[in-house]
Formats: sequence, C-alpha cells, structure tokens
Amino acid sequence: MMPGGDQEPGSYYVGVDVGTGSVRAALVDQRGILLAFADQPIKRWEPQFNHHEQSSEDIWAACCVVTKKVVQGIDVNQIRGLGFDATCSLVVLDKQFRPLPVNHEGDSRRNIIMWLDHRAITQVHRINETKHSVLQCVGGVMSVEMQAPKLLWLKENLRETCWDKAGHFFDLPDFLSWKATGVTARSLCSLVCKWTYSAEKGWDDSFWKMIGLEDFVADNYRKIGNQVLPPGASLGNGLTPEAAKDLGLPAGIAVAAPLIDAHAGGLGVIGADVRGHGLACEGQPVTSRLAIICGTSSCHMGISKDPIFVPGVWGPYFSAMIPGFWLNEGGQSVTGKLIDHMVQGHAAFPELKAKAAARCQSVYAYLNSHLDLIKKAQPVGFLTVDLHVWPDFHGNRSPLADLTLKGMVTGLKLSQDLDDLAILYLATVQAIAFGTRLIIEAMEAAGHSISTLFLCGGLSKNPLFVQMHADITGMPVVLSQEVESVLVGAAILGACASGDFTSVQVAKNPQKENKATQRNKAAQGTEQEEHEGLAV
Repeated sequence: MMPGGDQEPGSYYVGVDVGTGSVRAALVDQRGILLAFADQPIKRWEPQFNHHEQSSEDIWAACCVVTKKVVQGIDVNQIRGLGFDATCSLVVLDKQFRPLPVNHEGDSRRNIIMWLDHRAITQVHRINETKHSVLQCVGGVMSVEMQAPKLLWLKENLRETCWDKAGHFFDLPDFLSWKATGVTARSLCSLVCKWTYSAEKGWDDSFWKMIGLEDFVADNYRKIGNQVLPPGASLGNGLTPEAAKDLGLPAGIAVAAPLIDAHAGGLGVIGADVRGHGLACEGQPVTSRLAIICGTSSCHMGISKDPIFVPGVWGPYFSAMIPGFWLNEGGQSVTGKLIDHMVQGHAAFPELKAKAAARCQSVYAYLNSHLDLIKKAQPVGFLTVDLHVWPDFHGNRSPLADLTLKGMVTGLKLSQDLDDLAILYLATVQAIAFGTRLIIEAMEAAGHSISTLFLCGGLSKNPLFVQMHADITGMPVVLSQEVESVLVGAAILGACASGDFTSVQVAKNPQKENKATQRNKAAQGTEQEEHEGLAV
C-alpha cells in the first residue's frame, strides 16, 4: 500500500476473510506488510446430498476470535480501518435481524445456504429457460451457485418457516459489514456478481417478475438491497460500540463495503508491481494477467477496459473488483475439495497419513516427494500417461456451464498402494490445470489476451499444483511472497475506507519489496526462477 493521505506512522488495518471452512484475520500495516495472522474453523452442515449450510452466528463468533488474536500486543487506537471478504453464500434473517432456518428441519442456527449448495437445480433450469437479457452478463446461463435460484427455492419449499418471515437476504460479505456497522447497504461486488444487479442500470424489474420473485420489486428491493456502494467505501459511522466490543477494536473505526473472497484475492494480486525484476509480464498491461484464486474451488479473474462476453464465463461485470475495469470470472466448482476427495477416499490414505505424520509433513508435501521418488528418467507429469481424471465431480462452472456433469477416472488398476494414490493425486491436479487451460482458451477466443497467471490461495502454496498449471497452460506463473493475498485484499478495503488512501488503486500499490516467483514451462517441468519483485 502506498500512502495517498496524511495518516500517522504506525497505522494498521485489519482484514477478515471468511472462507468455506474457516475464518481468517490479518493485521496489515500501511506498507502492505502482514504483521499478524489467525484462523478459526467454522461449522458446516450437510443435512442431505447437495445441501450445504452454515450459521451466521457461528461465523460472526469466529470473526471475533480471530480479530482479537491479531490485535494482541498493539495499541488498538492505531487501527484505522476494517475490511471484510467472504464466500458468496446466502444469509437469511427475519425482520428483527434474527436467523431463519434454510432447512426442512426448522433449525434457525443454520440460516446460510452456502455457495456450493446445489439444491436449486430445478429453479436454475427454469430461470435459464426464460432467456432473459440479464443472463447475458453471467456467461449466457445462470449458475446454481448464484442467489436468484436459491431465493426461488426458499419461496417454493420453505414458505411458512422462512420466506414469509424473512426481512433481509444478505450475501455473506454484506452480512458481515452490516453486523459491524448496522448499515444494510450492499457491496456493488456482491450484487453485480451474484444477484443480477447492473452497475449502470440497477435492478431489472422484469427479470424478478418473470422468474416469480416479484416480491422484491413490490418493496423496492428493500430485502435484498436498494442502497449499493462500491467496494472500499466507508459504511455509516464506522464500527458500532457493540461490534467493537465483540471484535476487540475501537468503536468508530472505518469499515469498508466488502468483497467476495475470490475478488479480494484478485484485488490483492492482479495489480502486482513487477517492474525491474526480469519477469515475463513486465511491460505488459494488467489486462494480460489472469488472477487465479485457488482454494476449495477456483476462480479465474480477468479484467478488460471494455466489456467482453465469454460464453460460459461469468461477466462482464463493471467495477465489481477493480474500479473502472470490466471483470470476467471463470471458475471450477471444486478444486481443493476435489483433491481432498480423491486422496482421502483412496484405500492407501491411512498409510499416507501415518507416513506423513511420521515426517511431520502434510499429506500433500509427502505425496509430492513420493512422486519424485517413483518417477523414472521422464518428468513427473508423465507418470499419468495411462491414468486420466475428468474433474467435474460437482458440475462444470466454466466454460461448459453445465451443473449436471459428473466426474470420471479412467485407467484404474487392481492395485491400490501408495504409488497408485500418488499418481491419482497427480492426475487430479493435472485435470484441474487442464480445466484452467480450457477457461483461458474460451476467454481468449472471446477477446481477452492473457499471457501470465497470478496465483493465490491455499493451493498456490503447493509447488506441484503451481508447476502443473505452468506446464499445461504454457504460461509463466507469478506468486507473491505474501501468500495471504486474500487477506491483504480485505485490508486494502479497510485502508481505503479509512481515508488514508485516495482510492482502491492507490491502496493496492505497495512500497515494500516482495519476492515474486516465476515458474516457466521447462522441458523437464521442474526449473524455476526466483526474482526480487513487488507484489500486492
């Protein structure tokens, strides 16, 4: 971050990131350096197949735990701003802001339909059959992971226990900013990317009427948001006294309009300053970069100066991530979750777990080293010459945009030893990388010009995952030394809201030097170069 105002030395900002399985927080200084980090698991329920639920009260409690941890030992009066990001899950509250059940069991603790929930398959098919013009900005067809089909499912399935009592439907990031400030304004990011809101035209009444959710039109969209602010805008009078006590922060500090978690990661990495360090992307426009935020799922974020319509890829969304740029968002519904599923379900997993523990390694670090042991003279990538994975175990988000697709493994043998597990793991990682290549090809065919991948998120810490993406796409991969790019993105929002920085663009340009790592496609698939660079 580069100062754009007159903030005092020693100013700090807090970023809070709510992911699928945990809440994380970071304390970041005005140079963009992460000074403290904490995480806390959050509860998840799966009452039946394809139903995934969480609790807003549990998530807020976890936010409080991690925030208190990262500010220990500092003068909290030096904290100037707070920013949130979260998964694009649907939070349901009644007219008094109390949780409402999103399940047949009537359990009001479980008041969140998670982003990966696929219960609204029938509803999304009906929405797509309308061919309404708003679908042009979601790749031509709406995803079951978006909010309109989930809202329609609630109306049709939980009318008495949920729908009729509902007073507020929040995207999870907006719930968090409301909880902190009492302001019900929504982030432009949330509404544009998941709710069909247009940054230029606002809500389209005809769409909601056509799909059977005319309720929202009738009350001027009060339940889903009729005050919309750009990410990083300051909300109300800042942190309320009640929220300040919960979080261990001073009342009144600036709280920013939030971002979806992947978009916070995109903000954190896509503008990295790489000048003077010999990277292939030096001198190329920021529009040539693809930010890949890879965790439980993966999101592929590309920006452009003009709108580009990519079949099967979400967007174009104006100013949804970087102000003034159009965003296209590709993605894979399961990546980290798919790798876990394949590895943990294998007969040799108990042996793997025991051997990794004996070496004090993660199972994936052990598998990576095991692959190096079993390879012959050929590169590691060729171990899968007879084994292939089709990775759409949870449908295809992009570019096929087909939620009915299933996964497949071909080339299995009767053997189920640790070698087989390692090679299946490798084949799964490769399948994910081939999925990325397919998304890139679709984006380039529509008009994007992409030359460099910028990775962040949990999977970017896995060298095999990074190398396979470089090898299979044929593109260099740049990694920030600051691996917690999503949290830095959230802190950037808080810094912008505080007034210490004149804009998100200014706040995301750091003074510090980080190390950017470029992995070029090499004949043996193992060469790498490390360069001193600047990264967000």
